[in-house]
Amino acid sequence: MIAAFEPFFSTKPKDKGTGLGLATVYGIVSQTGGMIELRSEVEEGTTVTILLPSVTAVATRNASPKVVRTHPTGETILVVEDEELVRDVARRILTQHGYQVLVAASGADAFVLTDAHAGVIDLLLTDVVMPGVTGREVAARMSDARPEIRVLYMSGYPDSLIASRGVIEQGINLLSKPFKAVDLVERVSRRA
Repeated sequence: MIAAFEPFFSTKPKDKGTGLGLATVYGIVSQTGGMIELRSEVEEGTTVTILLPSVTAVATRNASPKVVRTHPTGETILVVEDEELVRDVARRILTQHGYQVLVAASGADAFVLTDAHAGVIDLLLTDVVMPGVTGREVAARMSDARPEIRVLYMSGYPDSLIASRGVIEQGINLLSKPFKAVDLVERVSRRA
């Protein structure tokens, strides 16, 4: 794989950006079974070509979605996600399904939050690749401090990519982003 698609690759100085853009695109394209190609020529510019599989079936508006029935559980979930939109969507979905939700925008924020939270945290739902402290590091520290906590990772990158880069092990409990509300609730209800 070209280095430009690796998480946190950037040609910018260290304090001027995280370089997540192309890595996120690569993850989404790979999850759909597509291909992405990057060509760059000095003084000519860069061309990004994305090929996606064709669709032969047409979705109908009247198709009924899969419904996950949950009852208020009162279980507490800590959501650690650096992207505000994803964090807010996860919080809203889980709250609507009866969970108590704590949110943190980074691994460092998660540590401060859990140190101040006297109650039980049943599940850690954490992004894998984040600036600063990774999801794996968050999970390791949380598991040391709270051995009863269960972990569900989420990522926009294919698990094969993050496993091959040593970010997490292949086959770990991983929810792919973007996710549907029904998928999030179903995976969390299995883990919490």
